[in-house]
Amino acid sequence: MFNIDLGNLGGINLKRKNLIGAELTDADLQEYYFEGANLREANLKGANLEKANLKETNLKWCNLREANCHGADLREADLKEADLEGANFEGADLEEANLERANFEEADLEEANLRWANLEETNLRWANLERVNLLEAHLERVDLTGANLKGANLKGANLKEANLRWANFEGANLRDAHNLSFDQLSEVQTLQGAKLNEELLKSLKED
Repeated sequence: MFNIDLGNLGGINLKRKNLIGAELTDADLQEYYFEGANLREANLKGANLEKANLKETNLKWCNLREANCHGADLREADLKEADLEGANFEGADLEEANLERANFEEADLEEANLRWANLEETNLRWANLERVNLLEAHLERVDLTGANLKGANLKGANLKEANLRWANFEGANLRDAHNLSFDQLSEVQTLQGAKLNEELLKSLKED
């Protein structure tokens, strides 16, 4: 990690800058423009990135623990294996982002857009995903233990081998979800008001 002077890099406009390994702990980066920047392995723990433009940024292996990314634009960003534990992504746009094996434990993603995002093997234990958009998202082997998915949209999502233990799916849309089994649903906390395909709904009612 190395310290940087953001002022010397052009203030709030850091489009496509090389910031590999940057030390930005607790930095105030609200509404900064990072589109296409390389922030691989950067330390952004506790940073304020509210409404920042992080579209198409490289955030692989970043430390974003407890960071504030409320309303940030992270479309097509690469957050593979990033540490986002306890971070705030409320209302953030993560459409088509790569979140493979990232750590979102206890993170707040309420009303975030994760449409078409890659969340394979991602840790979302005890995360808040209320009213999140996971339309056609890749959720293979994701860990949703204890997660809150109340009112979430998972239509067409791939839930192959996903861990749904104790997850709250109240009012969630699970229609046309791929590789979703009766065994997986039998471990959830609640499915009250959830939308399911007729076959699964029938199996649950018969059990």
